[in-house]
Amino acid sequence: MSVSTAPTVTLDNHFARHLPEMGTPWQAAEPAEPHLLVLNEQLAAELGLDPAFLRAPDGVRLLTGARVPEGATPVAQAYAGHQFGGYSPRLGDGRALLLGEVANPDGTLRDIHLKGSGRTPFGRGGDGLAAIGPMLREYIVSEAMNALRIPTTRSLAVVATGRPVQREELLPGALLTRIAASHLRVGTFQYARATGDIELLRRVADYAITRHFPEAAQAPNPYLALLESVIRAQAELVAQWMLVGFVHGVMNTDNMTISGETIDYGPCAFLDAFNPSAVYSSIDTMGRYAYANQPAAAHWNLTRFAETLLPLLDENQDDAVKLAEQALAEFPAFYSGAWSAGMRIKLGLPDGVDAADIAGKLLTLLEEDHVDYTSFLRSLSAAARGNVEVSRSYFADPARFDAWLAQWLTLNPSADAMDRVNPVYIPRNHRVEEALAAAVEDDLEPLGTLLAAVTAPFQERDGFERYAAGAPEDFGSYRTFCGT
Repeated sequence: MSVSTAPTVTLDNHFARHLPEMGTPWQAAEPAEPHLLVLNEQLAAELGLDPAFLRAPDGVRLLTGARVPEGATPVAQAYAGHQFGGYSPRLGDGRALLLGEVANPDGTLRDIHLKGSGRTPFGRGGDGLAAIGPMLREYIVSEAMNALRIPTTRSLAVVATGRPVQREELLPGALLTRIAASHLRVGTFQYARATGDIELLRRVADYAITRHFPEAAQAPNPYLALLESVIRAQAELVAQWMLVGFVHGVMNTDNMTISGETIDYGPCAFLDAFNPSAVYSSIDTMGRYAYANQPAAAHWNLTRFAETLLPLLDENQDDAVKLAEQALAEFPAFYSGAWSAGMRIKLGLPDGVDAADIAGKLLTLLEEDHVDYTSFLRSLSAAARGNVEVSRSYFADPARFDAWLAQWLTLNPSADAMDRVNPVYIPRNHRVEEALAAAVEDDLEPLGTLLAAVTAPFQERDGFERYAAGAPEDFGSYRTFCGT
């Protein structure tokens, strides 16, 4: 591995130094002919990285891990995980690499991480590579989620590697440079707990507290405070997914962060017609992670997290279990509170109004008439201003909707407040597929236009009408794939 001493780039090896047992030092595979496909210049500047440098050959090599600053220690991180309910004791970064961390002006760290950078010791028989389509999907959706104000990992760049990848067919290869508050997962704790080394588990927990919940260190029981903080963060995160109609697709414990950020955008999708049973992932054949099941899946994952912490919660096993159960029992209230508060704002209702009942009635109507979730909610602001015809047009028989509408209007909804939270543009599944198909053929224009729409989702603009429209009837049943 060659070394860059460019003064514009400094990477810490914080994780590698503090938790060497939780990763394997490794280097990324050298790309055959690296070519930058898309660079997030705004995020680069936020990280203190020079976009002009990142576009230059040495910068592109940094983005692929082929050239890292002196002092960096790239590692493939270790973690375990429950995948669709089945436990795997050794997963880890099979095709990913933590290059290191950059410090924000306030001193907080953010990971620079690669995905698709070659096989590691955790590869489990995979080739360690990634194709252009799945990497660009993560770029699009993660940046859209950020624009929707939902906690998420970010995408700094996608680089074509010049190396083909064999999947169902031969595809052009690429890798993603991802930014995260950290890559600590529930699966990280599962791996540490499975070693039987309680001091290692304690160090992992202390690291998570220091990095994400420093206030927990002052609590009478810091590890209980950590558990409670993660439960609350995940309850609020999943509530936000539900409010925008996002379906993650693979909510395994290795895909749940300790920080409360959304991570690993594999077979994800957004609802078109409102359907609580919606499943888009080709591998979720039993609907375990269907749209409506996401809160319960999160609660299940958090129970697995609590199990890892039992030795730290109390020396007495029975008392530790009681503390964990009490903390987990708060999840439904945290989730319902966050969802109700968010739905109240989406419906433009004043502070103090309980939105659960009126929102529940509306969602029943949307489900029964297969109404486009995003477009309808955006249209409601016009109804609040007195123009109800657009909202009525979504229903084959508007009479039942009219009864709901009359009840809602008595609550004096604020149209301006609704327009601030109900997006015009989301990564519509058919537009994402359109952009990815074009990119594979070296046409990046649809990708750029889609990104322009979804990264400013609340501002309706001329010329972007097609990005606000739902899927055409001939788009058919949508299926997504994880890309491995």
